[in-house]
Amino acid sequence: MSNTINCPKNAKTRLWRCLISVQIGVNCISQPTRSLLGKRVLERTPPSHTTTPIQNLIYITMLEARLAQAAVLKKTLDAIKELVTDANFDCSDGGISLQAMDNSHVALVSLLLRADGFEPYRCDRNLALGINLNSLSKVLRSAQNEDIITLKAADDPDNLSLTFESQNQDRISEYEMKLMDIDQEHLGIPETAYAAVITMPAAEFQRICRDLSGISESVTIDASKDGVKFASAGDIGNGSVTLKQTHNPEEPALSTSIELSESVTLTFSLKYLVNFTKATPLAGAVTLQMSNDVPLLVEYKMEGGYLRYYLAPKIQDDEE
Repeated sequence: MSNTINCPKNAKTRLWRCLISVQIGVNCISQPTRSLLGKRVLERTPPSHTTTPIQNLIYITMLEARLAQAAVLKKTLDAIKELVTDANFDCSDGGISLQAMDNSHVALVSLLLRADGFEPYRCDRNLALGINLNSLSKVLRSAQNEDIITLKAADDPDNLSLTFESQNQDRISEYEMKLMDIDQEHLGIPETAYAAVITMPAAEFQRICRDLSGISESVTIDASKDGVKFASAGDIGNGSVTLKQTHNPEEPALSTSIELSESVTLTFSLKYLVNFTKATPLAGAVTLQMSNDVPLLVEYKMEGGYLRYYLAPKIQDDEE
């Protein structure tokens, strides 16, 4: 059975008013609900209780994930750490995922690193690793971009083990991070057929957001059959950038495509969009998916996974 979230009515929680009947994921595993197996059960079992078979068992269930380049994890952390402070990394046999909202409940981050992006990858049972993202980012600074990184965690872990190994194996660095107990809801985002799907070079989207943020705090994105227009107006003046469809067969990531079932015009906070574009190093192209009165989906597809951002549109009472 799943529970329907009662969405707050203030303007800053527009994201959750738009995501109608969002469901709490029933398969979420949070730190407080971890299984009382292994070490904790052994510690709590009285020594004199010799008839309990569990005393003789050794639990070896664990996570082991090896990335060929540390740069992937470093860039991913750089792209989300300013939006989200603490989050659970949910580990399963399908890979490692993260889903969290910013403090204002205006934006949501959804990350997936699929199992096939690691070599090897092993996760014997679902684990939720509660991590402070800024602390993890500090540890990752010790790794060179080309280093091989291995993540390990035991069953019911208190620590996350990180090993950085140089490509020629002449340097090995080992770290352990303390994990946190984070009681975090996992939100099931309903599938949406978006009216406008825009794919464009990630660097171009970053430049547009950066340039327009010098004029205004907001940008209006207008997707129509004529193209997609980004427009801002502020105290010092106004500005706009319009992109037409282009096709570059030699470098598809430099193409701009617009799939449209109906025209869409929405306004968003540039502060958040500029923050989203920190994911630019992860992918050559970015996809913007829009429909009237629902959150914008900004997706960076990378080898072995994706990074998605959801942002609530601004409405009139947000600006008054």
